[in-house]
Amino acid sequence: MIRPVLRMGDPRLARKAAPVEQFATPALHALIADMEETMRHLDGAGLAAPQIGVGLRLVIFGVDRNPRYPEAEPVPRTVLINPVLFPLSSATEEAWEGCLSVPGLRGWVPRWSRLRYTGFDARGRPIDRSVAGFHARVVQHECDHLDGILYPMRIRDMSRFGFVEELFSEGSTGAVE
Repeated sequence: MIRPVLRMGDPRLARKAAPVEQFATPALHALIADMEETMRHLDGAGLAAPQIGVGLRLVIFGVDRNPRYPEAEPVPRTVLINPVLFPLSSATEEAWEGCLSVPGLRGWVPRWSRLRYTGFDARGRPIDRSVAGFHARVVQHECDHLDGILYPMRIRDMSRFGFVEELFSEGSTGAVE
């Protein structure tokens, strides 16, 4: 089922999400299926459970080809539960991001260049990956939602935040979500 995505300003997006305590339950699988359908419907690269009003530490992400970010490298489809992020260096990169909860806007956001993330899949099996580039950016963006952080809160230069039509008159959107 396609769920409505909360928009910036909804107080539920500012809350810290609770850990998932049970894996492989029918309710968890139904939630993940709804998140995947919602993300596909909106051409998203990822979606966090809090974005649909569910306060659990659960994100999904993955990119093959997507019109919202045609130059992005592929990111494997992933269900990541109770994630923990570890930067692999202090190096950061800035790039354009967008968000399904901040529709129509983009911002120039700093993120760690390389990181390791751990967590669990829907069945409770461990996940442990080291990633860089767009993959690292997507994971950080989605996991921020679990702590009540939206990408505009990370922007350093507000002159690089605005509506897509104004920032990208030639059609590039630079979206993450």
